[in-house]
Amino acid sequence: MKLQLTLFLSIISFVVFGQKNADKQEWKQLFNGKNLDGWDIKIRGYELNDNYLNTFRVEDGKMVVRYDKYDDFKQKYGHIFYKGDFSYYRISVEYRFVGEQAPKGEGWAWRNSGIMVHGQPAATMGKDQDFPASIEVQLLGGNDKKRTTCNLCTPGTNVVMNGKLITQHCVTSKSQTYNGDQWVKAEVLVLGDSLIQHFANGEMVLEYNKPQLGGGNVSGNDPSLIVDGKLLDHGSISLQSESHPVEFRKVEILDLKGCMDAKAANYKSYYVKADNSKCSYGKK
Repeated sequence: MKLQLTLFLSIISFVVFGQKNADKQEWKQLFNGKNLDGWDIKIRGYELNDNYLNTFRVEDGKMVVRYDKYDDFKQKYGHIFYKGDFSYYRISVEYRFVGEQAPKGEGWAWRNSGIMVHGQPAATMGKDQDFPASIEVQLLGGNDKKRTTCNLCTPGTNVVMNGKLITQHCVTSKSQTYNGDQWVKAEVLVLGDSLIQHFANGEMVLEYNKPQLGGGNVSGNDPSLIVDGKLLDHGSISLQSESHPVEFRKVEILDLKGCMDAKAANYKSYYVKADNSKCSYGKK
């Protein structure tokens, strides 16, 4: 009887442990806090990975964008791309704006940066291209007036909201305004070409679907790469340099695509898109 009870309790323990393991979210840190390994840099007017004037760097365990060596910004928009291609995921970034804007930066770029999702690969950008064709989650710092963050901007893209194609370049979110140098958590839920949601400090502030190529607001690009109306269900992830110093202390991603066979050792209950080619059937 004792043996049977022990065996039963062991089975229950194994099932509960397996369920907890399946529910545990496995966030991946994209920034290691030490260097820019795993990232590509593209600055307008320069070749891939020419980090002009050390714009992107690591300081005190943070990924930062600095302009202390600039005497004229000259629209040298830059982006730092995490290497890889992503389709179903959540990305979370903790950011803050600091210091003074680069000399001769545009007024609209004051305390302005962004998270670019479903973007073109860094290697396909033209030398003089300003922005990657992508969906931009615009990050804005407050100016003591109403100035929301986690807005939507659409370089080379459009989206659908409430069944209507949106072709205006930027759409304001319903977030709070975050003044000063405070840290803000921005999160984006990306589900292929079906749904994208923006979150500011945990509050859902904007949503839309059917991200697609089209529209303008990109220059210096290869026009053959922008096919109007083509739905975007995957792409690159990058962070912006638009002339105001910004710091990122955390950049992490939760993959939502993977093994959805509950019998597999690497099954996760929170996956929403199956890729059972990744399943493994060893011990959980």
